[in-house]
Amino acid sequence: MAMPLRQSIKVATYLAEQKLRKRDKFPLIVELEPLFACNLKCEGCGKIQHPAGVLKQRMPVAQAVGAVLESGAPMVSIAGGEPLMHPQIDEIVRQLVAKRKYVFLCTNAMLLRKKMDKFTPSPYFAFAVHIDGLRERHDESVAKEGVFDEAVAAIKEAKRRGFRVTTNSTFFNTDTPQTVIEVLNFLNDDLKVDEMMISPAYAYEKAPDQEHFLGVEQTRELFKKSFAGGNRRRWRLNHSPLFLDFLEGKVDFPCTAWAIPNYSLFGWQRPCYLMSDGYVPTYRELIEETDWDKYGRGKDPRCANCMAHCGYEPTAVLATMGSLKESLRAMRETVSGNGE
Repeated sequence: MAMPLRQSIKVATYLAEQKLRKRDKFPLIVELEPLFACNLKCEGCGKIQHPAGVLKQRMPVAQAVGAVLESGAPMVSIAGGEPLMHPQIDEIVRQLVAKRKYVFLCTNAMLLRKKMDKFTPSPYFAFAVHIDGLRERHDESVAKEGVFDEAVAAIKEAKRRGFRVTTNSTFFNTDTPQTVIEVLNFLNDDLKVDEMMISPAYAYEKAPDQEHFLGVEQTRELFKKSFAGGNRRRWRLNHSPLFLDFLEGKVDFPCTAWAIPNYSLFGWQRPCYLMSDGYVPTYRELIEETDWDKYGRGKDPRCANCMAHCGYEPTAVLATMGSLKESLRAMRETVSGNGE
């Protein structure tokens, strides 16, 4: 796991505090969506299916920052839509960084070089660029030519300016171990991004393309073969070792979607950003009034093929913290991944 040591210590301290306070549900990272509008029409995304009136809305800065502070989470992932289309996105980031929240700004990078001057490098901030494959494969997934080349150019420029850059890659049933290996080798060895996040494509009900989501067994087979030959340890993957075990099918976990709550223009979304069973205005209502026991594989048919990080990475993190052996394992991988 390539999470910076300072961030690892902060998260570990935060988890220890929750245990001391005997809290059984708390957020690790907030998925913040200050808008739904986007400049691309990716086949696997359902956010831009909202009505035109909703797509024109932009969340006020105070509302966005207030939601994160209300939750108490140490980390926030700003998504959308395309967050760089928000006219005050730099101010949202600035205020969250000032509160020492670890901020990941998720972007397709089409506007990144144009907007980069609005941001300042910080150990608390990273651009998280979405890359789903090499040139042909990525451009096909976002339904527009030239996006891959622009994303690569933006990543290089951000790195040159001293920004932390991470990537997020979603893999579909059209992928093979070879296509996974090729893109992760490129990101890790050629672009030398700081961290990489990977995710099996989930059955997002509003997505235009419903044919290419991965099933559980397909996911396990894909990642087991992709991780072979020492790749898993060599790549700077931004995941806990137990979550990678989970993707390979070595362990199984229940869903803990409450640990990565989603806050959007509509409020706090239950149960997660992949499913919408209504919204509530406060984080406390989300936690206390949602029947969390009815979600997850084997409980809700919509969850049958889900192995997404929003539900299962938190479970892996909590399992790691509850085991001395797994904690030491994660610490070894963190240190080796950072050269410290």
